[in-house]
Amino acid sequence: MINGNVSHWWQQIGAPAPRPELPGDLVVDVAIVGAGYTGLWTAYYLKRARPELRIAVIEQRHAGYGASGRNGGWLTNSVTGGREQYVRTHGRDAAERFQRAMNETVDEVIRVAAAEGIDADITKGGEFNVAYTPAQEARIRAFAAAEQAWRHTDLELLEAGAATAKIAVAGTRAAVWHPHAARIQPAKLVRGIADAVERLGVEIYERTGVVEIAPHRLRTTHGTVSAEHIVRATEGFTANLKGLHRLWLPMNSSLIATEPLPAAVWDELRWSRGEVLGDFAHVYMYAQRTADDRIAIGGRGVPYRYGSKTDTDGQTPLATVETLRGILHRLFPATADVAIDHAWSGVLGVPRDWAATVGLDRATGIAWGGGYVGTGVTATNLAGRTITDLILENDSEIAGLPWVNHRARRWEPEPLRWIATKGLYAAYGMADRSELAGRVTTSPIAHVADVITGRH
Repeated sequence: MINGNVSHWWQQIGAPAPRPELPGDLVVDVAIVGAGYTGLWTAYYLKRARPELRIAVIEQRHAGYGASGRNGGWLTNSVTGGREQYVRTHGRDAAERFQRAMNETVDEVIRVAAAEGIDADITKGGEFNVAYTPAQEARIRAFAAAEQAWRHTDLELLEAGAATAKIAVAGTRAAVWHPHAARIQPAKLVRGIADAVERLGVEIYERTGVVEIAPHRLRTTHGTVSAEHIVRATEGFTANLKGLHRLWLPMNSSLIATEPLPAAVWDELRWSRGEVLGDFAHVYMYAQRTADDRIAIGGRGVPYRYGSKTDTDGQTPLATVETLRGILHRLFPATADVAIDHAWSGVLGVPRDWAATVGLDRATGIAWGGGYVGTGVTATNLAGRTITDLILENDSEIAGLPWVNHRARRWEPEPLRWIATKGLYAAYGMADRSELAGRVTTSPIAHVADVITGRH
């Protein structure tokens, strides 16, 4: 088993050829920090809208090194943190518009990939989530009823027979499915977007660390970059920037990928239409059937490192690998003898209120996008288009969505945020174990965990 080396996705296609480092001081129109999905989508839409702009992307390692090249490959329509928060602050119509925009963004990513000749193994099979304990079943039925009260969710509740006919997860009691999701190969997508923006004339400088973001200026390890607009697109690595240590918590997520499975196993599992797969556990998993017939399955593992330390090459604790292997075997007993070929991890950004945000401070020229809490594959595209409209002062519908210029309070200093995160996942793990043991209602421990971290 390969452990680390960034991700299985990058191992599959090979590490990218290195791009040049920043050659020294630079003056551009727009400087973007981070060559992940958010930064690259912003560069793509800005350059297409205004070809005359000089745009530079500054990246500490290589394009797609962070979450953009390591994630579970879910291109889905999730509104990070849920729509209900925006009903309270902006009204139901605004929340409905946000959901519609996320649905449309799934198709926008697919459209651009086709237009730019990016083969990212995209298959639009929808999102399938399963319940396999009585408590999960109660939650999934309540969730389905709530979702179906919204105009743009298009969610179906499937009883056990119909659910297992779609994907044969052991012990299935009920499931939900909606059409607004696709499976992708993350590194192929981020590599393709990087190539596309370079064809448009955007400059990408790699192996260049940004030390500080200031109004109209970046201080880097290789010189100073001056720009009318700065875009902070650093997601899980934001905590490394001066003055932003407590803005977003860098949370770790881990994945394993099996060896390719034989046709007989896939016939038994019935997982054949490109669906992305999740469950209704508190410490939930996420999975996909890859284009080369592996199962890639992920979960939180060791969720947080004291002091907001961030991951480097994706090395994953063996205990986490075994936890994910156990989940895989419980869901799919037919995989009991299947080898695990690769394990890896990455960091994602978690705001204190678990809600993603985009925005622009016109006084400083600093724009930002992030805090996706693991739902960023789609949201990054919407963020890039929104930041483009904010910089260009386009009065568009997406520039008026309720996450624009949203700000959350900062995380508590250590050791409080370590205690909160550790407490959250310990409590959720206890709740899941009690439910697997037969508890028929959601464990009150899970409700306590929500209160600890402000997710209630």
